[in-house]
Amino acid sequence: MTWQWFHRLGSPKWFYEKTTVWLPWIAAAAVILLVVGSIWGLAFAPPDAKQGNSYRIIYIHVPASFLALAGYYVMAISGAIGLIWRMKLSFMVLKSAAPVGAVLTFVSLITGSIWGKPTWGTWWEWDARITSMLVLFFLYLGIIALQSAYRQQEAADKTSAILALVGMVNIPIIYKSVDWWYTLHQPATLKLTEKSAIDPSMAYPLITMILAFYAVYAWLLISQIRVEVLRREKKTRWVQSIGEVS
Repeated sequence: MTWQWFHRLGSPKWFYEKTTVWLPWIAAAAVILLVVGSIWGLAFAPPDAKQGNSYRIIYIHVPASFLALAGYYVMAISGAIGLIWRMKLSFMVLKSAAPVGAVLTFVSLITGSIWGKPTWGTWWEWDARITSMLVLFFLYLGIIALQSAYRQQEAADKTSAILALVGMVNIPIIYKSVDWWYTLHQPATLKLTEKSAIDPSMAYPLITMILAFYAVYAWLLISQIRVEVLRREKKTRWVQSIGEVS
């Protein structure tokens, strides 16, 4: 039963039909969580004892950083599934995840830079965490470039999948950079196994914003995949029937 569901999920037609129902609900959840988290974090959370109100950028910076990393996992896992089981949809997910992940990584870098100016006195520092995030951004751009570099889609997909898997070596470096090297970047604010270094009055809106960014990521990714499905499956009867109905 599990394998049957797994292979059904790999069907572009099944995915498109199911996400037609899911997408409005995901979009609604994303908007509601964004509105609640933004107002809660920007208007009601107390100022930080040391950083004052400048710390509030964490409500964008931290969720964007979370999803930049999580998005790379999505891309690499999709590439592995595509290489091993030859599922067409997994390669579509890989391609669709690259621009979304690149935007989130760019947002993380920009907001970190804005936060760094009042905190460190500089817009940019070749800090271990920041530098490894910049490498992540280039990896995303590399996947996007490879998808455009090949005339044959199959070759582009396989090469992109290999690069995504090789790039996974950078993810633990990002996670552990603040522990392995001397770094200006502060340790993780939220922790699962230890006591968090942030007051609950600030943590709850931050968790809400992280959930909001996950919903936004799902919304954007699914939308991108649906476009890619239609592009690649445009010669199939089911896609042509959609065009006839619309």
